[in-house]
Amino acid sequence: MSGNKQRILILGGGFAGVYTAMYLEKKMSASERDHIEITVVSRQNYMVFQPLLPEVISGTIEMMHVITPIRRLAKRTKVVTRNIQSVDLHQKIVTLDPEFQPRTMTLPFDHLVIALGTRLHYDLVPGMREHAIPFKYLGDALRLRNAIVQALEEADNESDPAQRRRLLSFVVGGGGFSGVECIAEMQDFLRSALPAYRTLRMSELRIVLLQSADRILPEMGESLAAYTHDTLSKRGIDIRLGTRLKAVTACGVVIQRKDQAVEELIAASVVVATVPAAPHSLVAALPFQKDKLGRIVVTPEINVLGRGDVWALGDSAAVPQPDGITSPPTAQHALRQADACAANILATLRGSPLKKFAFTGLGKLASLGRRSAVAEIMGIRFHGLLAWMVWRVIYLGKFPGWDRKLRIASDWFWDEFLPRDITEVRIFQKEAVAREHFHTGETVFDQGDFGDKVYVVVKGELEVVVDGCPVATLAQGEVFGEIALIADVPRSATLKAKSPVDLISISRDAFEKLVKHLPGVKMSMDEILRKHMAPRDVMAKPEPQKDLPC
Repeated sequence: MSGNKQRILILGGGFAGVYTAMYLEKKMSASERDHIEITVVSRQNYMVFQPLLPEVISGTIEMMHVITPIRRLAKRTKVVTRNIQSVDLHQKIVTLDPEFQPRTMTLPFDHLVIALGTRLHYDLVPGMREHAIPFKYLGDALRLRNAIVQALEEADNESDPAQRRRLLSFVVGGGGFSGVECIAEMQDFLRSALPAYRTLRMSELRIVLLQSADRILPEMGESLAAYTHDTLSKRGIDIRLGTRLKAVTACGVVIQRKDQAVEELIAASVVVATVPAAPHSLVAALPFQKDKLGRIVVTPEINVLGRGDVWALGDSAAVPQPDGITSPPTAQHALRQADACAANILATLRGSPLKKFAFTGLGKLASLGRRSAVAEIMGIRFHGLLAWMVWRVIYLGKFPGWDRKLRIASDWFWDEFLPRDITEVRIFQKEAVAREHFHTGETVFDQGDFGDKVYVVVKGELEVVVDGCPVATLAQGEVFGEIALIADVPRSATLKAKSPVDLISISRDAFEKLVKHLPGVKMSMDEILRKHMAPRDVMAKPEPQKDLPC
């Protein structure tokens, strides 16, 4: 690489990052193309068109049709598919994690563009990381679709009424655009899939939307939000307003109304989380001024404050608008920010004046499935079939690439005549070692169950119950569940959460390999087993407590 080349490094492969690269390519002169190198760093080599992602759940659109390879959108841009490890602003170097090659990679830059978007803020809700399905990326949509089909398959052959009710219960946390569009497509898919299952009925489905605010779609006008609420309610969706998601567990969700102290446990097989959002972890670590939401504060020219060579846009940046508000995290704003960012980077290289970001928004759209939507465009509000048609026309027009437009249009056409696909593609393997969360009173496993895991208590307390009698309490650092695996017998006790508890679970296969091949593990497990099987151990020979009717 020649020393006089200007290196523009873009972090992020979403709308903001990819379109910045596209606009840079478009706006560069022929001579500038020889002296400017553009690089995009993204975990995937494709861009997801997120407005159409909910339709992947219902099967309206084929999974691969909502993504476009970055290399075909920005043909002169170098694409690097790795995770970002660190950013050295002083040395102007970005370090990337190892990928297929077992070594890190460093990328120098002259101009850095930060367009990393947001992540789900797992830490605010216990158990959300372990048990909820996020809804942001292509893999999330496929994982959610598979989880729904698997729940139907299990429920169709389940005779226990309580388990059947749990399997047919679905919860979505968040009543904004993502949550509303997600639950609408989920309900649409369930309605179309259910006739294929011999024993299942629509009346058995329980679909719950949780919203902490006093109405859903708070981003839109009150009349459109009311129409959306009424439409979804008529379809059988249980909308809980003013309700917080307190915890997600292996068995369902714990919720609490704002005006009540009591908590409620909703047993559910599938939990989707669309809120809350937090800045990318790398954004949080950068030494830039942030707003109260953790976004990087930038100038109207999209420069990071105090840096003429660092730019930030999209969901990870607080971009001021001419109307005095900060740009909302929508695709239409990200595209205009990308245009302004590209123009100002080139203006900086040319020594020309920078221009301020001047876009304030054209409108808002939300699909409700079943040929219905709500729309607010240029101050005009409308809903129903017309809004649905406008929604499709606008997003089809915005989708990059004629090949993808034709594929999506074809999907929409055939969806009117063909049944929805209900196949379950099992490409997601359960983790051999995973974290699990249980709320107070929930059962980890029952006496007599098949032993499929060994557990380690990370936080909280568990109650050991043998033949209906509490006999012991397990706390942090204790191991349990190994007897059933080592002796190959059913569970000898019931384990219940005495308080909110976090566990590490190790699958039977992984446990057996560790015991067999890892030095020291077998000795440690033998010691634990001797302790649990000792004659005086309460798990083997329980002694009823005097104050309990055992």
